[in-house]
Amino acid sequence: MGNLRFGRRNKVFPAESAALEEFSGDDSGGGGDGGRWRGENEFSNESERDLGVMVSDFLENGSGGGGGDSWCSSDSDSGFSDLQLLADKISFLKRSIDQYESDLQAVVHSLLLSMGDKHLQLVKSGLCNGSCIRYALVKLLKSSGYDAAVCASKWQGVSKVPGGDHEYIDVVNYTPDRTSERLIIDIDFRSHFTIARAVESYDKILKSLPVVFVGTLTKLKQFLQVMADASRVSLKQNSMPLPPWRSLAYLQAKWLSPFQRNTIPEEKNIKSSMVTGHKQCSGHLRRLQTSLQSLIEKERSLKPINIDTSRMLKLERRINSSFRTL
Repeated sequence: MGNLRFGRRNKVFPAESAALEEFSGDDSGGGGDGGRWRGENEFSNESERDLGVMVSDFLENGSGGGGGDSWCSSDSDSGFSDLQLLADKISFLKRSIDQYESDLQAVVHSLLLSMGDKHLQLVKSGLCNGSCIRYALVKLLKSSGYDAAVCASKWQGVSKVPGGDHEYIDVVNYTPDRTSERLIIDIDFRSHFTIARAVESYDKILKSLPVVFVGTLTKLKQFLQVMADASRVSLKQNSMPLPPWRSLAYLQAKWLSPFQRNTIPEEKNIKSSMVTGHKQCSGHLRRLQTSLQSLIEKERSLKPINIDTSRMLKLERRINSSFRTL
């Protein structure tokens, strides 16, 4: 990306993976812009046009524009057993969690369940798409002592992968040996994997995913790989190709592309008339809370009680103090 400019509040970071450099590097065929930031409307509109063309082509021709990820990566025809194996992988990934990740997950869930409409402030003009929920959660996390921010990623279309943008949250964990690790929080995780005419076993896998993803980039990439494989198997059973916006490359681009880290909204003095879809965010928050509460109760009933009381009390104190500072 060339030289990166760091501001006081917002920072731009390169792609997380060398495999995604094609999304961000200079492209002589594309005017030399690569993944550098343009004016917001220009980049966003172009991404929407790219995706619109891909969707139209897919619906008309029954293909993703030529094929790459059209069929299951496995030669096996035993779709059910393949999906059962992938379901087991999801269960394993959900159980593989360290202490910091577990604590952060508990804090995120508690903060989201405690949020109300009063926390949802206007953060940008145009379509909100839950940005107000993300910024409210970041504010509460920072008040609880976490280095949290809203991350905005953007990438240009390459080959069969449409361009786009995505917004999520990260928390930087600083370890005693002076290293750091990013943990990703996505408040609408399941929506990235919905597909048409999904078979029943795929729906079960989808419903087994975390409502809110909280985890490392390594774990996120493992989830993405499993879900990309599962969607291929499900679609293949219905003789349907994999649409480009559900390919592994497109999924990875959302979280691994160059991103800008924002701790507070960039736009100021926003009027309600400038924002579209913000009123829907209250409903989004309530649905999110209902799904979270249902998941928590289900998991509580399926596993034995094993609570470190002192640790949970510390977490509750951090959460309560974050609300008192608002």
